[in-house]
Amino acid sequence: MALEMRKNCEACEQNISIETNAYICTHECTFCEPCTKTRNNICPNCGGELVRRPKPSGTCPTNKIELEAL
Repeated sequence: MALEMRKNCEACEQNISIETNAYICTHECTFCEPCTKTRNNICPNCGGELVRRPKPSGTCPTNKIELEAL
């Protein structure tokens, strides 16, 4: 299951592109860097830790293999 790459901060609605640092909790609540720092890396929705969202590096090799098998 892939991450849902949400495009806006849940706190301030700032646009978050895939190149921008964004922070997520285990439920994929998404926040921009300034809002994450304001909240001391704690998700206001669930109380979980906010960690930096990984940035995609391109096409997933697993998906490519699955597509070639079709």
